[in-house]
Amino acid sequence: MAFSLDGFSPDGRGGDAVRVHTYKSADAIATVNTAGYFNDLASIVNVFDVILVVDTATPTASWVNVLSNDGTTVDVSDGTTIVQTDTD
Repeated sequence: MAFSLDGFSPDGRGGDAVRVHTYKSADAIATVNTAGYFNDLASIVNVFDVILVVDTATPTASWVNVLSNDGTTVDVSDGTTIVQTDTD
């Protein structure tokens, strides 16, 4: 699938601070972490920003960070899966 702005929630106040955003989609992390997936956010995200990616189809959650943004193409890290356990 393609990126959908409907699933994106920007956070943070901008400036030089690293911001944390959330993105919710049925797309798997292998799709989301592909270079260019977040190109529609080129004017919003900065290098080092963090995005919590929630895959509603699996369901899983992963942290990715913006590795590069040249103003057109955005590339994010592979993602670190948030382990979800419930032993009770």
